[in-house]
Amino acid sequence: MKREKGAAMNVLVISPGYPTEINYFTRGLAVQGARVFGIGDQAEHDLPELVRPHLAGYLQVSSLLDEAAVVKQVAGWKAAQPIEQVECLWEPGVILAAQLREKLGVKGQDVAQATMFRDKDAMKQAVAKAGIRTPRHRRATNPAECQRAAEQIGFPVVVKPIAGAGSADTFCVNSRLELDAVLARLGQARDVNVEEFIEAVEYTFDTICIDGKIAFWNMCLYRPRPLIARQEEWISPQTIALRDVEADHLQGGREMGRAVLKALGFQTGFTHMEWYRKENGETIFGEIAARPPGARTVDCMNYASDIDLYTGWAEAVLHKRFSAQLERRYNAAIVFKRARGAGHIRQIDGLDRLYGRYGPHIAAVELLPVGALRRNWLLTLVSDGFVVVRHPDLQTTLDIADAVGTDLQLYAG
Repeated sequence: MKREKGAAMNVLVISPGYPTEINYFTRGLAVQGARVFGIGDQAEHDLPELVRPHLAGYLQVSSLLDEAAVVKQVAGWKAAQPIEQVECLWEPGVILAAQLREKLGVKGQDVAQATMFRDKDAMKQAVAKAGIRTPRHRRATNPAECQRAAEQIGFPVVVKPIAGAGSADTFCVNSRLELDAVLARLGQARDVNVEEFIEAVEYTFDTICIDGKIAFWNMCLYRPRPLIARQEEWISPQTIALRDVEADHLQGGREMGRAVLKALGFQTGFTHMEWYRKENGETIFGEIAARPPGARTVDCMNYASDIDLYTGWAEAVLHKRFSAQLERRYNAAIVFKRARGAGHIRQIDGLDRLYGRYGPHIAAVELLPVGALRRNWLLTLVSDGFVVVRHPDLQTTLDIADAVGTDLQLYAG
């Protein structure tokens, strides 16, 4: 069945209401003229209010992780037919999206291509084959293989799930004793990548691509790198969307990002790559995902350029164009806060003083309110909320971000 000329395209979105960023991508598709259908494991009435008005239909499934069952349910779902495009902006659903495309016979990233962006070992092999420097690495499926890989590579090593998302369940291991503890913590999740620990500054290279060409790109700096931020609760992690993305010291990352996309054959959509720059200037590939950066980084990029990348992405995937005028006006830093203590938020201290000192440069504040139960900081980088600050000068931006880190405190009890 062909779509009539001028009719809206039927687009299926996996998990349209979670995580928070997907709300805005879902709305972006509707704003750009699509009829948006969603599938998720939430009840429809539990979807965020921002999402529900933009859905033409919704299918609740028992679990998005049961890929075979979901594919079968969607294939038999008449309310959304015919689906012409499948989009997923949430890491755990990337393979499912590819399986649905193959089952429904629609264009887009297939399972083999999607696997290259999910399987960290296969990803690094493909990137290394293209002549790009990657950390030394080994795949391991049991404790003995992990131990051998660590000894061959040499401590310290990084241990991460083959199909992990972000820095979740990623550990820096300095000894065999620490490795035993990590393996015990991972439990049955033993299909892991063991890789060389790179002592370096960590950056991102984020893109929106159209038919293999970059339509938009951005670079962020992590302070500190996520692996460290996940080890110490007192840290207020920062992600900084950089204004001067053409700086000389970022040249290696720019070139590497483009080379990685070419090596993996990425075509259309958002990508999020992480890379390292050592003190001697050497540039090393980290990993790449076929989805946008998480932890509200897209918001941070929007504030850096007064742009709307949610609808910009939707325009790119639906209409194969990116018409937004990009002017890099600011460095924008998102600072995540972790409350002191356990239980419910009982006090927020320092916010008024920060507004008094830096008011014009505070772009957004989203903190848990007093009375709310604090979140598990090990499970979400967003933690108990965040503040976005911005300024044309990088050092000034970093100074303001550091002030948010030290002077703004949330207390729970």
